[in-house]
Amino acid sequence: MKNFVQILLCIIVSISFGQEMKILDKAALSMYSKNFNADKSNVARQNALANNSIKSLSVDKATRTRQQHLFSDKIDVKGISNQKSSGRCWLFAGLNILRPVVIEKYDLEEFEFSQNFLFFYDKLEKSNLFLNQMILMRERDIHDRELEFLLDSPIGDGGQWNMVVDLVAKYGLVPMIAMPETYASSKTGDMNNLLRKRLRKAASEIRMVADAKAQAKIHQKAMGDIYRILALALGEPPQSFTWQYEDEDEKLSKTKVYTPQQFRDDVVNHDLADYVYLLQNPTKDYYQTYSITLDRDMVEKPDMAVLNIPGDVIKAQTLKAVLADEPIWFACDVGQEHLGSDGLMVRGIYDYEALLGVDFSLTKSEQLLYGESIPTHAMVFVGVDLVDKEARQWRVENSWGTERGNKGYWLMDDAWFDQYLYGVILPKKYLDKRTAQALQVKPIVLPPWDAMYRMIRGPE
Repeated sequence: MKNFVQILLCIIVSISFGQEMKILDKAALSMYSKNFNADKSNVARQNALANNSIKSLSVDKATRTRQQHLFSDKIDVKGISNQKSSGRCWLFAGLNILRPVVIEKYDLEEFEFSQNFLFFYDKLEKSNLFLNQMILMRERDIHDRELEFLLDSPIGDGGQWNMVVDLVAKYGLVPMIAMPETYASSKTGDMNNLLRKRLRKAASEIRMVADAKAQAKIHQKAMGDIYRILALALGEPPQSFTWQYEDEDEKLSKTKVYTPQQFRDDVVNHDLADYVYLLQNPTKDYYQTYSITLDRDMVEKPDMAVLNIPGDVIKAQTLKAVLADEPIWFACDVGQEHLGSDGLMVRGIYDYEALLGVDFSLTKSEQLLYGESIPTHAMVFVGVDLVDKEARQWRVENSWGTERGNKGYWLMDDAWFDQYLYGVILPKKYLDKRTAQALQVKPIVLPPWDAMYRMIRGPE
């Protein structure tokens, strides 16, 4: 009777799906067990894994031993920032390419911008953009795909290069002492949950009224509440502040009062708008620009646009910039093949195949198409090691504090660059002719649920 039921199920499944489906039956289980036990080394592996993690046992000793944090060309940077339990890497990396400008200009031992200052305005701008979209979409079905996308994540920590540029242009910059970190800026989970709850409440209220004045009133009240939450959790951004510094010779400067915009213009004076985002996505056309709907944080600004070019072209232009002492912002999948205790991002640092007897290899296209890898983190290149004029490994400034990595700095080998690096921000002067010309190509506009969104934005 049982065999008859199994046969009947097979027939039903085959008819339903138009092909024969493979049922996990006793014969299959017996075969898998037989094959497993035929390999006598599995007993040793099983015993080892009973009391150890797969990752720790998979570290390839020879690969680990070969790595040395030595670089033929290093950019002079001082101090390591720490984003702690927040998703602000894009903002930390953006400000970290500006830090050397101030340190060199004023001969400082170290310097750090207030990430919290721009983070406050990023949250406020994202909230305003969301509420504006809720008013525009109020008559759409609640299951409209774009509306569902926005309601799924009304606000998060994630961000992109265009947001760094737009925030600095609109609000300016301040040093860390003018608006230091708070508990909520360093550990954003609880604050974000409350912001999302308040924004969804406003979305519900907006959809219940048809009058434009009533919608505007709901918008204004919600924004007031969002400002209140942010001001209480992060502190209120200064409209002006006093800055004084001590240089490496311990010479104390005069005190001076700045507005954030004056500090940006007088102290930094660096044109972020001159940078372009170069992406490598081998599943899309090269030398084509792309933009994603709603990939911004301000109502009045355009969505992020990127130029997709081959990886070897990205590498050549990145190398040119780093050798010119230009810190370079980049996006990568940091969760892949990295050993935090040593500050290593190295292909083959974990030999899972040797431990488990399973082949996990995927091409870069495959890992993108099938959801294995996306950009998860932004950092900054601050050096490179050349052998016969070719990059052997790259020096990376991270924003995870000094306790992780090599006192906060990481080593990325060139093979890791090829496999897991996806995008860089470069000043236009380092672009080759073909790349510069391709920037003029009209962007293909993609919806936010296209896989390209996660390629550009990373996880929220």
